[in-house]
Amino acid sequence: MTNYDVFGKFYDAIMGDRGKATMRLREIIHKANPKAQNVLELGCGTGSVLKHSVKDYEVWGVDLSKQMLSLANKKVPQARLSRQDMVRFRLPKKFDVVCCVFDSINHILSFADWKKLFANVRRHLSDNGIFIFDINTQKKLDRHIAEPPWVHQFGNNLLIMEITAVGRRASNWNIKVFERTQANHYSLHEENIQEASFPIHQIDSALQVHFRRVTIIDTDRRRPSAESERLYFVCKK
Repeated sequence: MTNYDVFGKFYDAIMGDRGKATMRLREIIHKANPKAQNVLELGCGTGSVLKHSVKDYEVWGVDLSKQMLSLANKKVPQARLSRQDMVRFRLPKKFDVVCCVFDSINHILSFADWKKLFANVRRHLSDNGIFIFDINTQKKLDRHIAEPPWVHQFGNNLLIMEITAVGRRASNWNIKVFERTQANHYSLHEENIQEASFPIHQIDSALQVHFRRVTIIDTDRRRPSAESERLYFVCKK
């Protein structure tokens, strides 16, 4: 599973504060479980979701990256953070909401581990709790693989990201950050991050084992389709 220990230093500068996406998540939570009092985020990263949620909920976060958790701790000191694998995490509490967003679940490359995660989340949900996660579909990963490398300047630094196929249903995101240290001097930081996706019917069938209701949402279209590139799953215990 990806650690983000190299890319984490630059994550917020490149990705922004995620305010718009977090607002969408809060709308889903309010509709699905309006009485929710606490939220656990799996793959909480630098804490952007928790930062935007802490005014309304007691917030907890799990991540595997020391670098990302260090940044999250500074950003959201009120959050209860734990360095654990999102598949096998254990916490002494049940939650009204467990979420895993910004395609974090795609970093789990084995579908057997997706199913373990689903079961583990259910164990950590309170009665009528909800599990919300989003995915990059195979359609989106294939599009990225076919595209040329993405080049992005941020501040005085440069990002080059190239996505390639690495076997069935998996992709490798090679990230190079050239950090400007002096006038004409740059330090290279490089990390490989992998993602995998699986058929929607396979994900839905695995979720139905653990949750009494599963709703699939495409926020860009009226309903999910073969053209969907990002999907949200809202699962009720």
